[in-house]
Parts: sequence; structure tokens; C-alpha cells
Amino acid sequence: MAKKKTIRTIPQERTPIREQPPAERVRNFSEVACGYRLEDAMREAERCLLCPDPACVKGCPVSIDIPGFIRKILDKDARGAYDVITDTNLLPAVCGRVCPQENQCEGVCPVGESLEPVAIGRLERWVGDTAIAERWSNLPYIEPSGFKVGIVGSGPAGMACAADMAKAGCEVIVYEAFHQPGGVLRYGIPDFRLPNEVIDAEVANLVKLGVKFECNTLVGRLFTIEQMIDEMGFDAVFIGTGAGYPSFMGIPGESLSGVLSANELLTRCNLMRARDFPSYDTPLELGRRVAVIGSGNTAMDAMRVSLRLGAEKVYCIYRRTRAECPARAEEIHHAEEEGIEFHWLTTPIEILDDGKGSARGMRCIRMELGEPDESGRRRPVPVVGSEHEFECDLIVFAIGTNANPIIGQTSKIRLNRWGYIEADETLATSMAGVFAGGDIVTGAATVIEAMGAGRKAARSMKAYLGLRDTDVVYLPPRKGQEGKAFGIDLAERNFVRVRVA
Repeated sequence: MAKKKTIRTIPQERTPIREQPPAERVRNFSEVACGYRLEDAMREAERCLLCPDPACVKGCPVSIDIPGFIRKILDKDARGAYDVITDTNLLPAVCGRVCPQENQCEGVCPVGESLEPVAIGRLERWVGDTAIAERWSNLPYIEPSGFKVGIVGSGPAGMACAADMAKAGCEVIVYEAFHQPGGVLRYGIPDFRLPNEVIDAEVANLVKLGVKFECNTLVGRLFTIEQMIDEMGFDAVFIGTGAGYPSFMGIPGESLSGVLSANELLTRCNLMRARDFPSYDTPLELGRRVAVIGSGNTAMDAMRVSLRLGAEKVYCIYRRTRAECPARAEEIHHAEEEGIEFHWLTTPIEILDDGKGSARGMRCIRMELGEPDESGRRRPVPVVGSEHEFECDLIVFAIGTNANPIIGQTSKIRLNRWGYIEADETLATSMAGVFAGGDIVTGAATVIEAMGAGRKAARSMKAYLGLRDTDVVYLPPRKGQEGKAFGIDLAERNFVRVRVA
């Protein structure tokens, strides 16, 4: 019998991950973190206490059996670890790279109370990368149900929902506005954090399940949600279009040339391959001095992309301090290593015109922190008399996103006052048979939270269609025949769509 682990008996130091040196990586788009080797994964897995009541599972938005897959790693059973993870998470190689584990599973790891927490994300990535290298996939037997399901958006929410509905025997078609599937994973995250090859491999596993992708298809312009239900034969629809509509500050000069959103910069660079211009015909005029306003993960990506595209100096302009910075600690660390210059407690109040219609800089003002606001962070307050000019020739706004308005403008689906789709606790919308989840409902969140929403919506869609949920095989016992018709539980009903003339 194995001896019980304690904090004193496990490896005390977190297993480091190999990285490209900063001086080299700022000249390429190759992945910064090189991932664990087998010996690294085995050593880090030894640090897990294999808790009987694991807090990490509760901290994971999709409740991955984390001790279960780590136990498989310790048994040198990488395929078994992959099977455990993919019971609940379709994208281990993606989530292992981009999920904020420090605020989720690792944030509640008991090891972290005394030492650094177990590197759950790095272990998940190792399993996912091993699966890609070995070309593993889990393809269950699928009995066709006869139902047709439409998914709008191929980001993490749409992909998770599509997988579960395909496994339930539905014909699944995913509509993507861009020319490649992946949503924000593809257009919003640079290759040095999430290589396209990883996204391609995860999409390929969906195709193996029978999911069809229709790219270059902008739902709301080519056809509406109502048409999908009434004319195109879809029995249920899931909307997972994300929240990619950029925000600006509304200050003078935002319409000048040389001002753009981080979404545009990243989409041009990542999806449209402006970084490879002129081999790809997407231009991107980059300034010598780039100022990025904001300090979230998207801001960090925009700054680090600008360096790799050849900017001489890149600045982060943020109205609070480093302590309030919303980006992952790892991303801030990498940005600092690469030479990003941070200007804390600073905010722009005007973008300056060079007289020819282009930006030449910003007028900024110093800030100080006052009382906490509704977010719990101390509110930034302008310092009187601290206005100053800041020289730069490209200004990138990375201060958040909003819901894309197209679905709301072209359908009768109910929206909230911020323009996001209203959905109940089951993620059902105001239109019968139409469900929504992810950022288009909640606003910007994490990849794994979007996947959790996609899976939750799939459970609701299966209930709506009268399909037995493969995750809930047995229903609670009932007394007598209540809730049954001809001996069949009413929860397993089917339905016929009735049209009223």
C-alpha cells in the first residue's frame, strides 16, 4: 500500500518549464513556453497530494477529475490521463496553455498554502500535447438521433456544445464568420501563446465526431436565427458568438490614423497573417513607438505582438497599479522580460494630431488610487495639474469588449441592456429551441468558462429534444407510474413541431 503523501514528503519546488530566452523570442512567433518533458511531468505529478475531497475539481469550471488524471500520469499511463481529462474537457492542449489556473484549480490547491501549488495547467498541457503527438482521440459509438443542431460560432463555447451534441447522435453544423474555425482561440491569441497547430488538432477531433464546419458564413447576414429554425430544418440552435466588439474611451482623436483596437491588431496578425506580409496580402502599418492602453491578457498579447512585428519601443498605459493589473502574472512577467515599458497610474485624455490626420502622441494625466469601486479595486482619481504629453505613433485600445450586435439586430431574440443575449439558468433564450452561452451571455470570461457554458447548453438542448443525457444515465426512482406514459419516462419524450397557419 502506497504511503500517504504530505507536504513534507513531496518535491518542495515547482518543476520549472523550459522557455525561449527573451532576446530570442522577441524576434519570432514560436511558442515561448516549451512544455514539460516526461520526466518533468512525472516529478510535478509527485507534488499532488491526491486529496480525497479535491478542492481543485470544484475550482475547475468543467470539474475535470484532476487527481484522477494526475494518478494516471504517476502510473505512466498518459493515454489513461487523456481519457480522464476528455471526459469533461475537449481541449486539454488549449486549456493547459491559456486558462488562468492560478485563479481556478491551482488557486485552491492545498499545496499552495505552504508551497507553490501543483502546476495543474502544465500537466494538462503535457497530456494534451502527448495526445496530439500520438494522434489520440476518443470516438464513442454514436447512434443517430435524427435531430439537426446548428452552432453559431466556433470558439470554445461552440466547440464544446458541438462535441456533446454530436456524441448525442445529432447532425451538427457549426457556422463560423471567419475563414478558419477556432473563434477567439484563432484570432485573439498569438502563436507564441497558442500555436495554430494545436487548434487545428482539436478541431480535427471534432470533425472525427462528425461535426461539420461552414466557414465564411456570417449568421445574421446570410440568414437569420429565425430562418435556421423555421426554414433550414434545425431542431435546436446554440449561439456562441463571443464578445469581440471592441471598446474605446470616447476621448478626442480616436478617429485619427494610427489608432486601432487590440482586436483588430491581433486579428490581422494572427488570423490574417499580417506578420508574414508580403507572403500574405494583409498589411499592418506598425509605428516605431506603440502605446497599448489597458493591462489585461489581450493588452499583453497586443504589446508582445508589436515587439515581434518590429516596434522599437512598446508601452503599457494603465490607470491603476501593477497590483490591480488583471492580466495573468505569467503574462506580465513575460512582457517585462521582453522589455515592455509599463506606465502605471496613467490614463490618456486626448490623442494628438500630427496635422496630417495621424496620431503623434497622447495627452495623459497621472492618477492616484482612491476608495474601492464596485469591482472591489481602488478607484483611480486624476491628479490635478499632472497633465503631460506622451510621444507615440500607434495607439492600441485594449480596455475590454462588448457583444457583437449582429445577432441582436437581425433577430427578435431578447437582449439585456448591455446588448448581451438574455438566457435563463438553463441557457435557454427567449426563442424556443435557441440556446446561448459563453461571452455573448456573460461578457468576457475565460476559455474554460466558455466551454463549461457550451456543455451546460448541450445538456439543456438534449433535454429540450427529449434525448437521454449520456452524462445522466439513470433518473431518480419514482413511486408508481407517475410521470410515465406506456411505461416510458416522460423525460424521454420526443416531439413534433406543429405549425399554425
